[in-house]
Amino acid sequence: MSQRGCEDDTVTVAPIDLLHEGAPKVIGVYLIDSEDGPALVDCGPASTIPALEAGLAGRGLALGDVRHLVLSHVHLDHAGAAGSLVRRHPGLTVHVSAVGAPHLVDPSRLERSARRLYGERFDPLWGELVPVPEANVRVVSDRVLGWEAFATPGHASHHVSYLDAEGTLFAGDAAGVRIEPDRYILPAAPPPDIDLELWSRTLDEIERRRPARLALTHFGYARDPEEHLPRLREQLARWAERVRSGMTQEEFVAAVRREIESFDEADRPYYERAGPIDQSYLGLKRYWDKRAAAADATRAGAS
Repeated sequence: MSQRGCEDDTVTVAPIDLLHEGAPKVIGVYLIDSEDGPALVDCGPASTIPALEAGLAGRGLALGDVRHLVLSHVHLDHAGAAGSLVRRHPGLTVHVSAVGAPHLVDPSRLERSARRLYGERFDPLWGELVPVPEANVRVVSDRVLGWEAFATPGHASHHVSYLDAEGTLFAGDAAGVRIEPDRYILPAAPPPDIDLELWSRTLDEIERRRPARLALTHFGYARDPEEHLPRLREQLARWAERVRSGMTQEEFVAAVRREIESFDEADRPYYERAGPIDQSYLGLKRYWDKRAAAADATRAGAS
């Protein structure tokens, strides 16, 4: 597999920075020369299409030259532009999980949920959400464009990751947020379907494949996966316990901000844009509330 925009000429592909809300190092997408032509791994939201087109131009391509869009999951910061891109480029093939595919074809439920969460900020943050024609959608199996593809739920039920022949794992959000070259890892855990047990199994599956590096949408490369993944486990467990033990949202946000600043104070704004801390609190709180409700229902059924 040949590579475009390489940091070196054999392995890594520099992400295209989408400059979300004008900020660098928040959302990055990867341009790859696949076995069937140029492909993008994730595309960002519709609000960043101008930056995407500029990034493609910097690699000598126009949008119409891209043959495939390979999505990690359908959250708007990863896939929100998919329908708009297909509308501009009707030949674009969009690869997505079976769970995520219906939300691309009919994004109305996804949009309603996001508008409740973001309110008036929805439009400037994400832009227009356009359906992807079903004819353009391909459901991911175990191989996509010569890469291994496998389900990586936990952050989202519809999450998929991709491993190329050189050992690069395109991890979406399954491996957390880490602003290259920082060491801090933020396990973005927004509602509605955070699942800690599934996320732990996902990390098992990633570790079993022994990737050489993790390509993160937020942002860049983790070149030490053998250290990164255990630290992500520890951080996720620490965050989950804080919420389970009754820490308030304000206390949780303050604690995480102190953590980030202990690594690199200057990059805290990028982390907070890429993985809003208050949303992780809400996602983990929802997880624990669902667990408690299920336990109550089990006890009631047994009585």
